[in-house]
Amino acid sequence: MGHPAGNISRRHFLKTVSVASAAAATGMLSSEALAAPEFTLKFANNLPLTHPMNVRAKEMAAKIAAESKGRIDFQLYPNNQLGNDTDTLGQVRSGAVDFFSLSPLILGTLVPAAQISGIGFAFKDYNQVWAAMDGDLGAHVRKQIQDKTSVFAFDKIWDNGYRQVTSSTRAIIKPEDLKGMKLRVPPSPLWTSMFRAFDAAPASINFAETYSALQTKIVEAQENPLVVISTAKLYEVQKFCSMTNHMWDGFWILGNKKSFERLPKDLQDIVSRNINEAATKQRIDVKQLNDSLVAEMKSKGLQFNDTDNELFRAKLRSAGFYADWHKKFGDDAWAILEKYTGKLA
Repeated sequence: MGHPAGNISRRHFLKTVSVASAAAATGMLSSEALAAPEFTLKFANNLPLTHPMNVRAKEMAAKIAAESKGRIDFQLYPNNQLGNDTDTLGQVRSGAVDFFSLSPLILGTLVPAAQISGIGFAFKDYNQVWAAMDGDLGAHVRKQIQDKTSVFAFDKIWDNGYRQVTSSTRAIIKPEDLKGMKLRVPPSPLWTSMFRAFDAAPASINFAETYSALQTKIVEAQENPLVVISTAKLYEVQKFCSMTNHMWDGFWILGNKKSFERLPKDLQDIVSRNINEAATKQRIDVKQLNDSLVAEMKSKGLQFNDTDNELFRAKLRSAGFYADWHKKFGDDAWAILEKYTGKLA
């Protein structure tokens, strides 16, 4: 894969050269036409270049260059090019990377309050998600990030999608179907506690090893958004996909405070506005992509079924899952969550 940052710089360079030669032809050569960028900003993420996040980020980078009249060179580093999530989180905290996208659930290792948006079976639909994340719940989380770390989050969270359960052994139709199921989960206490509440046997396995763990039957099941199930070809080693929508996940775009503060106010505004506008477009892209993937993966042999969320919610309630996490997050944060989801426990 060619280096996208290089493409942006090269395009910018060619544009500058053509502007300069046009100016020279008319005898209006100004130093501004040949100016190199004043600021180089690096944006890293863990997604392939074809993912809606990077498609929109490329477009956003070009707009930032154009609107800043070439003063900003906004460079994109997709696909873990600068290291895995843990490494890159360290780099954005130190300022070696300017911007980085991260799931609120993984950010929870640094800012525990950030995980609240991933509470199991909390949001019934996208309307509730965006109302909460663009409203008081998102504001609450951003304040915690701002107050406790060297980074900040932009106003609009990007979409990763609702997560679904796939399995090689049986369809998950009711909560009891999860009993005893060996299921891969990301390394995060929230996932483990939720699937334990369903009496499953969750195993923390890094994503890079998930395909082979399913193939060799170390685990029989896993859970991810459809776009990940598709791009990672997990349908090759799974037979059933249950549309549980058990957890919504997104990406905060995190920025290093010091790095951002060195930009003049007008450039800060250009960057913020374009990042937030791109987020809004990317949300629509992800939803459309997820809708089209069901048909595509059915044709590859994956069997789909729907579930009744209320049954799963009731099971989490009786297992004490909501009560435990309510205690961990505190009354204030929990009240903000329930303002959007309705009473959970």
